[in-house]
Amino acid sequence: MDIKEAIIKRHSVRRYLDRELEESVVNGLKTSINEVCLESGLDIQLVLNEPTAFTGFLAKYGKFENCKNYITICGKKGREVDVGYYGEKIVIAAQMLGLNTCWVALTYKKGKVLVKAKAGEKFYITIAVGYGRNRGVPRKTKPMEKLCQVTGEMPSWFESGMDFAMRAPTAINQQKFLITLLENGKVVAKSKLGPCAKIDLGIIKYHFEIGAGKENFKWENEE
Repeated sequence: MDIKEAIIKRHSVRRYLDRELEESVVNGLKTSINEVCLESGLDIQLVLNEPTAFTGFLAKYGKFENCKNYITICGKKGREVDVGYYGEKIVIAAQMLGLNTCWVALTYKKGKVLVKAKAGEKFYITIAVGYGRNRGVPRKTKPMEKLCQVTGEMPSWFESGMDFAMRAPTAINQQKFLITLLENGKVVAKSKLGPCAKIDLGIIKYHFEIGAGKENFKWENEE
């Protein structure tokens, strides 16, 4: 599948099969992670066959099952948008490899995660990964007009970008963002107040770029 098809088919999954990742899949995932690390400057690691982080009350509350593989993202402070943007690149790469994923901010034991941030960096978030018991279900979404602002007729590229932005996973599915098409043709994406809103914004911006086509617009700013 291509990137657009992967975004359309990808849904959050919390219940996984008790099955080790195939070697070819692991190699493909590591390649994607290494490429994103070089591009972003973030410290992204793949942890395999580690069963303790997603156990106990929090994981049960979050309805996680057989989650033994996960991706950790660390980086310098103030890089929340980049964490979302580049983390979603890996999420979609995983989908293209036949894996399922879930962004996880709270419902796991952070103290048990096999990660150690470097000096001057922080541990941001975890992404669960594995072979899902199912493929997940589509998220409910707000109407497009509640999530964007356009003066006059909406260009087809902008509408396509919004369609993909609306498919982006957000914390508690709150969709705390607004995308505006300016009169100069540039686009502004802003986050509203909410948990992990800046990380969500990075995910949304990546989705919008895929749907709209980077050749059709420029961002007005990075926030």
